[in-house]
Amino acid sequence: MIKVIYPGTFDPITMGHVDLVERVSRLFDTVVIAVAESPKKQPLFDLAARVTLAQKSTSQLPNVQVTGFSSLLADFVAEQQAHAILRGLRAVSDFEYEFQMANMNRILAPEVESLFLTPAGQYAHISSTLVREIASLGGDVSAFVPPCVCQALTNKFHSN
Repeated sequence: MIKVIYPGTFDPITMGHVDLVERVSRLFDTVVIAVAESPKKQPLFDLAARVTLAQKSTSQLPNVQVTGFSSLLADFVAEQQAHAILRGLRAVSDFEYEFQMANMNRILAPEVESLFLTPAGQYAHISSTLVREIASLGGDVSAFVPPCVCQALTNKFHSN
């Protein structure tokens, strides 16, 4: 079984993330969405909520698993016995950081390949940061996130 890890904070998971997961699920036997705890980023949703939202958003894909992690990614990949790490590139500005991470992961886990996919054009402009900002100001994010995430954002920002 060939396994790929798709790590990220997923705060929240967006349609761009889901697009990448759907596409990579056709290429690998198993896709593990690895939701990073990332306390330094001060996520809007706690780890359990982000895992649940990712699970609900990809439940139609039988070869996709979602799990939280708080360790070094290279250690998590080894623990999962994965063969590759998937990263998404929305724009050229993402490349420099992702290139540095791929080179570091190559040193820490030389047997694991880093793969890059770009989201479909209609999702290339979406980021979790923008989604959180729009939602916090009462904007409609329904075109950018799965329905369960839209509801969770509404509950988070606009429930009394």
